Amino acid sequence: MRTVDIDDFAVGTGHQPRVMGVLNMSVESNWEPNVASASADAATLAQETLIDNGADIVDIGLQSANPKNDWQPVAVELDRLAKALEVIDRIGHDAAAFSIETRYSEVADRALAGGFDLVNDVCGFADPELPAVCQEHDAPVVKMASPPSIKQPGHLKTIDDVFEALERGGFTEKTILDPAFGGWYDGRTYEDNWEMFRRLREFRAFGRPLLTATNREDFLGTLAGKLENEKQLFVSLAAATLEVDRGVDIIRTHDVPETVDVVAVAHELRSERIEADDPRIVELQQLSRRELERFESRAGVEDGTISGAAQYCFQLEELTDETRKELRQSVSETDATVLSLGESDVLVGDHDALRAAVESLESATHVPKSLVGTVRRALIR
Repeated sequence: MRTVDIDDFAVGTGHQPRVMGVLNMSVESNWEPNVASASADAATLAQETLIDNGADIVDIGLQSANPKNDWQPVAVELDRLAKALEVIDRIGHDAAAFSIETRYSEVADRALAGGFDLVNDVCGFADPELPAVCQEHDAPVVKMASPPSIKQPGHLKTIDDVFEALERGGFTEKTILDPAFGGWYDGRTYEDNWEMFRRLREFRAFGRPLLTATNREDFLGTLAGKLENEKQLFVSLAAATLEVDRGVDIIRTHDVPETVDVVAVAHELRSERIEADDPRIVELQQLSRRELERFESRAGVEDGTISGAAQYCFQLEELTDETRKELRQSVSETDATVLSLGESDVLVGDHDALRAAVESLESATHVPKSLVGTVRRALIR
């Protein structure tokens, strides 16, 4: 998976998951405890409620993405951006990483020039100039799954629709992906959200960091009979635990102190651990057939033979070009397979195939011993 640097920390496989606290500066936003339209009030709220409680990122929203609320044009966001920039100045640029939630390239450009560290694009590059703006500033950008419409963020139904939307328009070098959970009132049901949540690991096939924003969502609350927003804290924390375990790198939340604790515990006790760090090797456990099929699709393999045979799966990152070449050559002599996902690779196969791959890799000159040892330990476990 591609690692993305935000301010002075990194996000991606093997790194500590980060907590993004929400600060809305739009009067129409629905969660009142996190809304402040005046810069002085917003700065106090961000400092005392978010940063002091452990938020790594403060996400400042300039208009609500909730479909209950009216869409606002770029002029409104630009007016609010001036106050948002005052918030950063009052707090200090080094207090946290600051994210601007927008859908407009003009807003993103001014925000990044004024001191914001990243962009949270809730319309998934519907503004075609937004990716270029982020690249010009060498800034990370969150791409939320959405149709190509400035006025309809998140209006997608199925997980396949979400995958298609994320692929549309490509990525920058520093793109983080958000599958966009929630009720977007475009035919999506609670069942659609539950299905996507169960299959969250499939998004790792993009080889990019993931962000989720499920805090106080009704599709979670209804499972526990908690239909009122103010009673949905604990279901949100349960979801955050599972999200970290399923590979999410940034948890966006209104409830920072509780989520910080949950993320710390979930990260330390997650089922998938880094087996080596130079290069980074992670054994991906409990993969479903559909997740393997996503890996195949992203790697351009369409016949399904790999997902039908794989029992083991290892994600390999930060390999040199020389190592990647020799790895492929050695594994090609066996029934195991190496799938290329951009900058990372996935080694897959059943027990016998990977045992043969280990034997072949032992004589390789440029393949790290840590990789061979990791696979061997998994086979005898």
